[in-house]
Formats: sequence, structure tokens, C-alpha cells
Amino acid sequence: MAATKDQFFKPAKSTGHDKAAHTHSVVQSIVAAEAAAREKKTERLRALRLAQPPKPNQPGSKKRV
Repeated sequence: MAATKDQFFKPAKSTGHDKAAHTHSVVQSIVAAEAAAREKKTERLRALRLAQPPKPNQPGSKKRV
């Protein structure tokens, strides 16, 4: 087994910029996943709503302004 410097020395610490970049990429992937799920749900609900027959207008159901 060959000796390497990783066995004897601690690896270099990551900088704040590296940590921030990693956090940013993780957050972007989470936000993108949530947006995709929201769009999928919206499309599904829209399709269900459009598949329903239209409701007849009832004379007593007018909104007051």
C-alpha cells in the first residue's frame, strides 16, 4: 500500500465561496423541483376543471359589489 499525503495531512478546507456556491446550487435544484411539481399539479387540476360540465348560472348567486 503506497503512502499518500492524504493519509498524513488534513485535506484543505473549503473556502466560504465554495460553500456558498454549493449551497446556491442545492437551493436552485430544490426550487426548480418545487416549481416543476407545482406546474404539474396546476396542469392536472386545470385538466380536471375543464373536464367538468359547466355549471348553470343561478339567479341568486350574483356577487355584490
